[in-house]
Amino acid sequence: MKSILLIGLGRFGRHIAMKLMELKHEVLAIDIRESRVNDCLPYVTNAQIGDATREAFVDSLGVRNFDLCIVAIGDNFQSSLETTALLKDHGAKFVLSRASRDVHAKFLLRNGADDVIYPEKQMATWAAMRYSADHVFDYVELTKEYSIYETNVPFGWVGKSIIELQVRQKHQVNVLAVKRNGILDPLPGPDHVFSSNEMIYVMGSNKSLSKFLRL
Repeated sequence: MKSILLIGLGRFGRHIAMKLMELKHEVLAIDIRESRVNDCLPYVTNAQIGDATREAFVDSLGVRNFDLCIVAIGDNFQSSLETTALLKDHGAKFVLSRASRDVHAKFLLRNGADDVIYPEKQMATWAAMRYSADHVFDYVELTKEYSIYETNVPFGWVGKSIIELQVRQKHQVNVLAVKRNGILDPLPGPDHVFSSNEMIYVMGSNKSLSKFLRL
């Protein structure tokens, strides 16, 4: 369990708060709008109304005590930038800031952010991959060159084992897991025989995965 400071409770921040609660973390949520703070109360350990661009307010939060500080402000880049810088100035261990454009990310990283997240860009990439490729049900980008896909078992693989198909040697992808009836079986052995009612998670270079999806 980690102690997390979450600043900005718009739609993105609220969804983060809900997930963090599900993961059993302690969260102090901050927003300048009372209505947003009230809406988020069921999903956080504590919440305060405050302006995180004010140094006195940030100083009162004791940011050194948090394992992670998340700046989820999305409607005012100037506020996001000032908040990020203040958090780092006051000793924040790790600051994750929301960015909507590459130029924003550059400024945030130069002014204290340890990392940035692009929710709109990442969702757009996911949606493009998910819905432009047949039989892809989920997609995770590991780097610009490597990804993980959740997809159907290729028709020609049904009734055959991983070692018989020589998956890695012939297709340059790794089968990370198989899922049947909602139950995940991670790291299936080389003798695993595929069935038509399974889903598989495969990892590889984007070039190899693109060829694999055409099987």
